Amino acid sequence: MSEMRISAEPSEPILAATKLLDEMCHLTAQSLTAMDTSDHFKVLKLLGEGSYGKVMLAVHRKRGTPMALKFFPRESTSLFSFLREYNLSLSFCTHPSLTRALGIAYSTPSHYIFAQQASLFGDLFDVIVPEVGMDEDCCQRVVSQLCGALSHLHSLGFVHRDVKPENVFLCDSACRWVKLGDFGMVKAKGTRVPEVWFSSPYCTPEAEIARGNEDSWSSMNDGPKEDEEKKKKQRVLVSVEPSTDSWALGILTYAMLTGSHPWGETASDCHSYLKYREWFDSSNGPEDELDVWAEPDSTEVAADLNDLKKKAHHPVAPQFACFTPLACSFFQSLLDPRPQLRGRPEDALSFLGGDWMMERERVRLEEERKKSRGKGAIRNMKEMEGRGER
Repeated sequence: MSEMRISAEPSEPILAATKLLDEMCHLTAQSLTAMDTSDHFKVLKLLGEGSYGKVMLAVHRKRGTPMALKFFPRESTSLFSFLREYNLSLSFCTHPSLTRALGIAYSTPSHYIFAQQASLFGDLFDVIVPEVGMDEDCCQRVVSQLCGALSHLHSLGFVHRDVKPENVFLCDSACRWVKLGDFGMVKAKGTRVPEVWFSSPYCTPEAEIARGNEDSWSSMNDGPKEDEEKKKKQRVLVSVEPSTDSWALGILTYAMLTGSHPWGETASDCHSYLKYREWFDSSNGPEDELDVWAEPDSTEVAADLNDLKKKAHHPVAPQFACFTPLACSFFQSLLDPRPQLRGRPEDALSFLGGDWMMERERVRLEEERKKSRGKGAIRNMKEMEGRGER
């Protein structure tokens, strides 16, 4: 009956999905079993770790199936948050570019654990060469898949909120198949949460209203004297919106293409970010610049034309000068400082297929990649010679 109601009333799927997720968590809490990992799995190696816990590559002893076991320490993880990530991954991450849980969840005296698909080729961070990036065609393949994955989550009413290279996992070495994972930060669209500012290009410009707040990462690094002198700003509650993922996708794409970030932090006192804002504003104008209902006179039309000519010749922000106009439009869509006008992941698909890097930059990067490959080959030869001498 509930499935019929969801399909019959298109305005309700988002609420239905989030409500269903909560119900599944309560049901799974009743059936979570305790067992010993070594009785059922042969643990092979560490795949990754972070503030959440760790992920281990393992093989199921009876089935021989490789899988990733995600371990959450019980002392720092609530049962509900564990079950929420597990059920979200199990039942809602049906897109081929989302990491899916495998229907195995259990507990030990020290951890909550669930099994998920194993990506055996590492993550995107491993293949982005510093100051060089990765091949443009490879980058566009990744962007295409992430657009689909994020659009799927957004259609269900969820926002990932942690899109970054370390959370994009590789199913092959050429990035023909990637999977977005780590759903610990996922929230339902419209959920009210404390805004958090942190010193990173992945942080959205709208988050700066919380800079210096008790919740923000920057305030954790302040000295005791500064803490005493600084008045604690009041916590700012904001609505979770998909535009957060769009911004992160834009920054991630820049990192893939260049092996660097466009600015150190998204802040009003960051010089490189201000250069971008200057270029963006000159290209797009303020949000309320055009009044389509007004009757312009001839002097206003002439002035507007002059302004347009000036904007057309405004220099591109230095860190974006290596990109073609197509790529610049892609970035200005996803990196729109105005969250309500920021492009959606599905809109970004229209920028795929053409050249993104200027020819001179493409040639330079290819030479840099050859040097990197050459250094790797020399290192391997020396290692082989060393083994031969022994």
